[in-house]
Amino acid sequence: MSDSFVHLHVHTEYSMLDGAARLKDMFKHASSLGMPAVAMTDHGNMHGAADFTKQAQGAGIKPIIGIEAYVAPESRYNQKPIRWGQPHQKSDDVSGGGLYGHATIWAKDVTGLQNLTKLSSRAYTEGFARKYPRMDAELMAQHSEGLMATTGCPSGFVQTRLRLGQEKEALEAAAQYQEIFGKDDFYLELMDHGLDIETRVREGLLEIGRKLNIPPVVTNDSHYTYREESTAHDALLCIQTASNIADPDRFKFGGDGYFLKSADEMRAINSDDIWQEGCRNTLLIAEKVNPEGMFSYRNLMPRLEPPAGLTEDEWFRKLAFDGLAKRFPAGPPDEKTYVDRLEFELGVILQMGFPSYFIVVADFINWAKDNGIAVGPGRGSAAGSLVAYSLGITDVDPIPFDLLFERFLNPDRVTPPDIDIDFDDRRRSDVIRYVTEKYGEDKVAMIATFGRIKAKAAIKDASRILGYPFAMGDRITKAMPPDVMGKSMPLSGVFDANHPRYGEAGEIRGMYEQDPDVKKVIDTGRGVEGLIRQPGVHAAGVIISPETITDHVPVMMRPADGVIITQFD
Repeated sequence: MSDSFVHLHVHTEYSMLDGAARLKDMFKHASSLGMPAVAMTDHGNMHGAADFTKQAQGAGIKPIIGIEAYVAPESRYNQKPIRWGQPHQKSDDVSGGGLYGHATIWAKDVTGLQNLTKLSSRAYTEGFARKYPRMDAELMAQHSEGLMATTGCPSGFVQTRLRLGQEKEALEAAAQYQEIFGKDDFYLELMDHGLDIETRVREGLLEIGRKLNIPPVVTNDSHYTYREESTAHDALLCIQTASNIADPDRFKFGGDGYFLKSADEMRAINSDDIWQEGCRNTLLIAEKVNPEGMFSYRNLMPRLEPPAGLTEDEWFRKLAFDGLAKRFPAGPPDEKTYVDRLEFELGVILQMGFPSYFIVVADFINWAKDNGIAVGPGRGSAAGSLVAYSLGITDVDPIPFDLLFERFLNPDRVTPPDIDIDFDDRRRSDVIRYVTEKYGEDKVAMIATFGRIKAKAAIKDASRILGYPFAMGDRITKAMPPDVMGKSMPLSGVFDANHPRYGEAGEIRGMYEQDPDVKKVIDTGRGVEGLIRQPGVHAAGVIISPETITDHVPVMMRPADGVIITQFD
């Protein structure tokens, strides 16, 4: 194991339009390399943290949750560009046009994950500038427990100061980070991709490490899994920057070494003792990480305070029977059938611990009805619940239609209830405003979605960045089999004889085989197909939490209107 290596600076597909590492492929490769752990350090976000953890554990690899943070050069509240150097040093100065530097941060344990969640969330809600969610030194000091960090990549403040010839300020920046994270949890990050921006400051960086006794750690700025994916990654960068791939002045990475290299490849980069020590330290850092309890399931239902003298369970039963009486003022047509069914459902719901869910849902649905907002009568398996009907959640009596409660909630299948609710779109925001005011702004959030690059979009993107006219991409996409129920055929399926719709793709296969330009476009499109293009907001999903949401889930803020959205989908 001492000859192994752990990648601690990894950009996944959740570094949108920058990272091309698909999680499934990445863990398959890491497993084949015998790596005991892998870190996730996406740009300024934690979008993939839960997904990353689940897939890592499924592959038998320890997940290390991290972030490549955007750090404001001064206060996170200051949105004005900051310059440290002279005008002629512009290319070496503070990144993002003077808005941020980078810092690599990892969570050691559940406490660290909670603090990283706070940092990422507050970077969005308090430090957002242009398109960058930024934290600052003050914020990191408040939430440093359980975290480890490094001096960062060439865009980190230590290396930026060194490039500007400001050795004293570089030393002070490193010392500040060391004080924030502690001497045992702060590292000198060493990268070597053969770039001038790295080699120019290497000796100055090592000197700071010697003066402050900062242990080294070696990283590779991984943005894709396999070396041969560098072409697809380059295409992704062109999509991000709306550039022509032939433009010599466009943004691009130097070389093709930004992949998940093997331990031997990482150690062979440099034979110096300090580099070899940095490789060994990746394993020591991984050993410090305890992922136990991260993203473990908890029943966190919001709650309303029951009336004086009643427990929540007693109140729930009372609401259900009072509701049944309201539905049938003269009594139900077969009282025993209805009472037995209601008692059965109440018993299951109480046994499974979900009374608060029904109380809360009934509260905002009945508020909507009382305020003239149209609510759907019931959709999906919830229509099989007499409790839901009694509480006013649905308007469908399940008894006459022999609807099964067990399809909705089954004690043998321990999953939370799921009630689909339809509100009038024109007044949906009123319902969200009601629950926000009732439970608190810090406990309510919209839910994120992720828009991926689908087959036809991949073709059009590829055609554009390769410099072809619009008609080229349009002609190729029209040869694709039509979408079925909103689902398009993947480009991989066009060439897979086992795909169920393979026979429908003869036209586009013929174009691919006969026209080199079409082949070039499709091959480029296949490289980016399925990667995440951008985050969005779920059309209907809203989270209500009994505790501050950022105690459990990272959030982001939509700059246009300040709406709070979970970073997870």
